[in-house]
Amino acid sequence: MKYNLTTLDKIEKLLHETGYVIRYERGNFQSGYCILEEKKVIVLNKFLPVEGRINTLIDILPQLKIKAEQLPPESRKVFENLLKAEA
Repeated sequence: MKYNLTTLDKIEKLLHETGYVIRYERGNFQSGYCILEEKKVIVLNKFLPVEGRINTLIDILPQLKIKAEQLPPESRKVFENLLKAEA
């Protein structure tokens, strides 16, 4: 998997389709992110480089309540590839 803006856009689109909102903010995130599950908001440290943003989003995917069967085919393929990359 290439770590570039296109990959980041695909991940952000996937999360948007599942109802999650991604915000890039300043803050003291020890892990680089914060998840507000009730509101489906993911807050990432805005100072993370593109590769760091991608890695962080891949790391948190298993924690999110995403049902692959409800995703459009293109997003489902991206989601399954990301889960494989994370493992």
